[in-house]
Amino acid sequence: MDEQIIIEQARRGDKKALTELVKKYEQTVYNFSFKICRHKDRAEHTMQETFLSMVKNIKQFSGESKLSTWLYRVVSNHCLMLARTEGKFNYESFENDDALIDEKNITDWKVNPEIITENNELKNILDEAIQRLPADYRIVFTLRDVEGLSTEETAKIVELTVPATKSRLHRARAFLRNELNKKLHYE
Repeated sequence: MDEQIIIEQARRGDKKALTELVKKYEQTVYNFSFKICRHKDRAEHTMQETFLSMVKNIKQFSGESKLSTWLYRVVSNHCLMLARTEGKFNYESFENDDALIDEKNITDWKVNPEIITENNELKNILDEAIQRLPADYRIVFTLRDVEGLSTEETAKIVELTVPATKSRLHRARAFLRNELNKKLHYE
């Protein structure tokens, strides 16, 4: 069924339509929440709050943007509120350490262990640098460079002008580049 029809049914209070929207977007919302909050429990909490907000406010969804854009904005707002209440995030890595082990590569003698180690170190350095980004910069960086959204979509989600969004993205990238350079050239 067309998403617009499902959204319209949800706006009229149809619980099946709301359930269908939650099922459709739960993985997207969780993944984005985790990328911003960087902690499994916080991401799950943010996902629940996001869908609670969706259920309560679906009638206010104007349809001028995609529902996913609206949900990204809700997730961003919940993550920022969580960051403000906690003072700052305590972060975990993007992935579990177990996920870094590729069973195929263990027995593949063509794989150079030094390259794997360097890649893991680089990933850890980048992860630490992303953790130090202020939440509002991290959201813009994640939407643009991780999620692959356009600058216009990102600006709409974070409720900034396109130039302000570009500025935050530029500053986030510059910060990350400087952090990487410091770690790679001084260690």
